Amino acid sequence: MISPVVNAVAIVIGSLIGLLLKKGIPERLTDSVMKALGLCTIFIGIKGVLAGENTLILIISMVLGTLIGESLDLDLRINHLGEWVELKFKKEADENLGIAEGFVTATLLFCVGAMAIVGSLQSGLTGDHEMIFTKSVLDFVAAIVFASTKGVGVIFSAVAILIYQGSIVLLSSWVAPFLTTTVIYEMTAVGSLLIFALGLNILGITKIKVMNLVPAIFLPILFMLFL
Repeated sequence: MISPVVNAVAIVIGSLIGLLLKKGIPERLTDSVMKALGLCTIFIGIKGVLAGENTLILIISMVLGTLIGESLDLDLRINHLGEWVELKFKKEADENLGIAEGFVTATLLFCVGAMAIVGSLQSGLTGDHEMIFTKSVLDFVAAIVFASTKGVGVIFSAVAILIYQGSIVLLSSWVAPFLTTTVIYEMTAVGSLLIFALGLNILGITKIKVMNLVPAIFLPILFMLFL
């Protein structure tokens, strides 16, 4: 479990640095940095989507995953969680506004993607933590930027990372037989498409409920069993 802990700590430290810098960064600069981060997120998404080898599985996974996510309304649930955190921790009416938005955006960025899934599997199966440690460095930088622009909510995404990646590490030996190289490629492609959508949201181009698309990431495991 060392890799999820390191990743969570990196996010917490990065968020604290971002909050300290927040007062000293002009709004014009933070807006520009957010747009740059949005463009980087889109690039990462496009690059990852190209890893997929079966477009049909990508399409079917996205369609069925969206139906599942919309039926469960995962976006509403995670927003309610963020709002609950906001109510628990804000002390003044205007002090910590945006906790929910920062929490949801950062959680999606840090959890959705190939590095979170594949890295956690490597960590649990082989004890190789290199990918998660690399991800921790990237998340550390992203947390600084996000916390400086979206506020204290970003720091709470560390808890989501710890639970999400920790669960994958603990369950890795159970799911290992189903995770062929092809399955990992297809999961990477689907997850990267969600990262692309998140990048569009960061830029303000769209308002896609990315959380409602998350179930699609895990559907290639099921589909590849019958192909």
